[in-house]
Amino acid sequence: MILILMGVSGSGKTAVGSYLANKLGWKFYDADDYHPKENKEKMVNGIPLDDEDRIPWLCTLHEILMREISLGENMILACSSLKRMYRRILTGEQSATNRTLRENQERSQLGCSKNILFVYLHGPIQLITKRLDSRKGHFMSPSLLQSQFATLEPPEGTENFINISIENSISEIVTEIERHLG
Repeated sequence: MILILMGVSGSGKTAVGSYLANKLGWKFYDADDYHPKENKEKMVNGIPLDDEDRIPWLCTLHEILMREISLGENMILACSSLKRMYRRILTGEQSATNRTLRENQERSQLGCSKNILFVYLHGPIQLITKRLDSRKGHFMSPSLLQSQFATLEPPEGTENFINISIENSISEIVTEIERHLG
């Protein structure tokens, strides 16, 4: 099983993900660690990332997911996954390269998308702004929060996801996620 904790910056993806991974004994990856230097520089300078910036980063994360699935490992990835297209790239349901739809369908049949659950961490912008304002040492400028909310396409429909409010404590959020895992 792979959990992808998604949401805007400041929603608690890293804090919840590392806590849950430690509790379950699963691997934990923070997508922020895989941003190229150019992306980090843009964010430090308050410049929002666009699809052209994000897609190579998402492809790198997709390869990590495929590797862990092929090894049969359980893992948690903290990744904003703001757009449906980004989530589809992560799961292999949509290609960001020249792969054909047939290749993507074959990859999907390997179990990639079925073994991935998106955990949408959401909350009021006032709470998230307060968290970002108090966060130290992160490259993401709090001024970019509005652009993240503008980009955000919450999961819906046939996407494999659960909604989790971030208005509770980290331990309560983790307990709620564990309940969904069974």
